[in-house]
Amino acid sequence: MAEIRNYTMNFGPQHPAAHGVLRLVLEMDGEVVRHADPHIGLLHRGTEKLAESKPYNQSIAYMDRLDYVSMMCNEHAYVRSIEQLLGVEAPIRAQYIRTMFDEITRILNHLMWLGTHALDLGAMTLFLYAFREREQLMDCYEAVSGARLHATYYRPGGVYRDLPDTMPQFRESKWTKGKGLKQANEWRSGSLLDFIEAFAQDFPTRVAEYETLLTDNRIWKQRTVGIGEVSPERALQLGFTGPMLRGSGLAWDLRKKQPYAAYADLDFDIPVGTNGDCYDRYLVRMEELTQSNRIIQQCVTWLRSNPGPVTVDNHKVVPPSRQSMKEGMENLIHHFKLFTEGYIVPEGEAYAAVEAPKGEFGAYIVSDGSNKPFRLHLRAPGFAHLSAMNEMVKGHMLADVVAVIGTQDIVFGEIDR
Repeated sequence: MAEIRNYTMNFGPQHPAAHGVLRLVLEMDGEVVRHADPHIGLLHRGTEKLAESKPYNQSIAYMDRLDYVSMMCNEHAYVRSIEQLLGVEAPIRAQYIRTMFDEITRILNHLMWLGTHALDLGAMTLFLYAFREREQLMDCYEAVSGARLHATYYRPGGVYRDLPDTMPQFRESKWTKGKGLKQANEWRSGSLLDFIEAFAQDFPTRVAEYETLLTDNRIWKQRTVGIGEVSPERALQLGFTGPMLRGSGLAWDLRKKQPYAAYADLDFDIPVGTNGDCYDRYLVRMEELTQSNRIIQQCVTWLRSNPGPVTVDNHKVVPPSRQSMKEGMENLIHHFKLFTEGYIVPEGEAYAAVEAPKGEFGAYIVSDGSNKPFRLHLRAPGFAHLSAMNEMVKGHMLADVVAVIGTQDIVFGEIDR
């Protein structure tokens, strides 16, 4: 008989199911994983160190590039941390806009997760479905910030600008014309809020489509039920947050437990799992799509009937309008100072966390009283989740490693930083 021995194999760092540059060194006993050793740092860009050499506002754009699927949620934590140090609070309308875009970002993240997770486990159609809806929400990003991905829309003291009154229209092309063109522009005839409202009314039917494809699909259940089980006690010990923690049965959500922005005034539920396996985490995230949609609809209703400022009226922190900058000397000086050296932040330290789509994303800033952070440290949810990889895959088959990476919903920008 041939001698069977354990052997070591590399999973990645350029593996299509590794969701980034993860090098996973697997010790295999035939098809069974005995040990998994994640090697990280292959995407390290020194974000936290780079922030120390730039005025505060210039690092907002770095936040988008950390978890590049949850852009505005990352900005929110960083901006809230600066606001704590400055003693500034954004106007109520800006808080509602932030809340709405946080939830749009959550849907964007979960759609990306759903499409890629399903694709990894052999379901291809869902990837195309999820990107159909992502495309429409990306148009909302573009409408407010000019960028479809890295928005830099949140600013200390509010948001960059108010919601636009018009949406860009599709032009006639060889792909979109006649009846198709009219259909494509149907939601775009009014303001951004009209577009978001139309999307939010249509979205539950889309979620039902996803559920039809996966939830009772026996192949999907064979690949996810009982895989990567984590008990609630162990999930806490491992530092899990977000859907990873809620999938194990703990109803911990910063939007409810430590409310920020406008969450305290909104009505939504926190979905929790019971078994802590891949299937439960899938169900939790699917329900989060529905709950985020509820929050967005409430925000749209509030924003329609409550106009007002979207930034604080403090030109030491927020630049004056272009018109006033060109008309008044003092405003010109404010503008020049803000865009050359930024604002001075009082000495001290602050930590602000948000319930990002992947879990608790936090920004800890130490200020020495200058215009740049003395130290910045980011609490990335994916980092803690990846550290549990060995525990979650031990004893499972090689194919289940892909399911566990998918269920962790990891992005390496925030893990390697």
